[in-house]
Amino acid sequence: MAERSFDVIVIGAGPGGYVAAIRAAQLGLKCVIVEREHLGGICLNWGCIPTKALLRSSEVFHLFHRAQEFGLKVEKPDFDFEAVIKRSRGVAKQLSGGIGHLMRKNKVEVVMGEATLTAPGKVAVTGAKGDETLSAKSVVLATGARARVLPGLEPDGDLIWDYKTALQPPRMPKDLLVVGSGAIGIEFASFYNTMGARTTVVEVMDRILPVEDAEVSAFAKKQFVKQGMTILEGTKAKVQKGEGVVTATFDKGGKAETKEFDAVISAVGIVGNVENLGLEALGVKVERTHVVTDELCRTGVEGLYAIGDVAGAPWLAHKASHEGVMVAELIAGKHPHAIRPGSIAGCTYCSPQVASVGLTEARAKEQGYEVRIGRFPFIGNGKAIALGEPEGFIKTVFDAKTGELLGAHMIGAEVTELIQGYVVGRSLETTEGELIEAVFPHPTLSEMMHESVLDAYGRALHI
Repeated sequence: MAERSFDVIVIGAGPGGYVAAIRAAQLGLKCVIVEREHLGGICLNWGCIPTKALLRSSEVFHLFHRAQEFGLKVEKPDFDFEAVIKRSRGVAKQLSGGIGHLMRKNKVEVVMGEATLTAPGKVAVTGAKGDETLSAKSVVLATGARARVLPGLEPDGDLIWDYKTALQPPRMPKDLLVVGSGAIGIEFASFYNTMGARTTVVEVMDRILPVEDAEVSAFAKKQFVKQGMTILEGTKAKVQKGEGVVTATFDKGGKAETKEFDAVISAVGIVGNVENLGLEALGVKVERTHVVTDELCRTGVEGLYAIGDVAGAPWLAHKASHEGVMVAELIAGKHPHAIRPGSIAGCTYCSPQVASVGLTEARAKEQGYEVRIGRFPFIGNGKAIALGEPEGFIKTVFDAKTGELLGAHMIGAEVTELIQGYVVGRSLETTEGELIEAVFPHPTLSEMMHESVLDAYGRALHI
């Protein structure tokens, strides 16, 4: 088959790759995207989107049990587990189809198959329709990442699950062990626990949600325990599979105990998809399974860029999409700003939700800042009380000398929607003065953001 030429080749159609392709097409570049499995990548098909659909079902189920608090009557709330899973898969399928529409709308050609870089600007594709070679001046790697597999925790689709099995499980577990308490682990723990599984979370670090502010982690643990979870921190776990059961041995400081589970979810991090791409032959530098890039996602090989999870932390879909836009604009000859990782929000959709941006209090102090800290509890907010969601708080971290907003950390209802206000503030280099003078609508949860800023400067009104 004759070699076909394009301006841009994008490898991987996840939230980084497909957005890069759309933006490149908008800028007048002839673009092709190569995908080996699903348009939308892991995020849309097996990550961000279907997990949120599951969590919405568990949230509604939880509210059924609280109906009496709201003056409502719901008798014997129950669920159809297969229907819950089916809805989640349907949501993912709908959005994956939407990506195909976007590709056609923007005249981006889609080639399904495995891609390998054979030379700078040359990509060999092996697909169902045969082999072909594509060429372009610019190539964007957006191959994403996959779940890390630890020895003894190899997923088998029955007793030991990865995220794919957890999204389409063989059964509703009765006793569930979740290994790892990052965003993925905690979200699955929150869903299954709410649906009735006796859930244990084990974390080798000294606290759950270890990348979050310590106060948020501590508050989250209390809420999860109140909901019936068992939380084991600073603990190592080894599992032994038996007939229909897994025996886990927990080791904390040399003291061991065992417990049986009928399912284990392994959520111990991710590794970049860097294999079989031809990177070594091109001299692309890879460290700890991730492609090394500069602040503009350049790999050091002329015309080759890497974005999203394959290019390293933070491993977030919105970071990948923004990098996709940045790289497309760079290829088109524009001068985009480099992304500031410290201004990218992280969100965990457990119950209560967790969201943050920027430096934690501890990290700010480590970096030599003199800080001013503000806090405001959900219990002091009228909208939170009206919603029946009085548990949570918002914490802000300021540079005491300049008033710069260094970080914001939240736990409670809908904080994954609220955090964007602080993201915009950091992007605009807002100080406490502008935030104090801003008028927040009432009654809203966002008023707590204002009050937290006020509290940092001794001016809180409602506590």
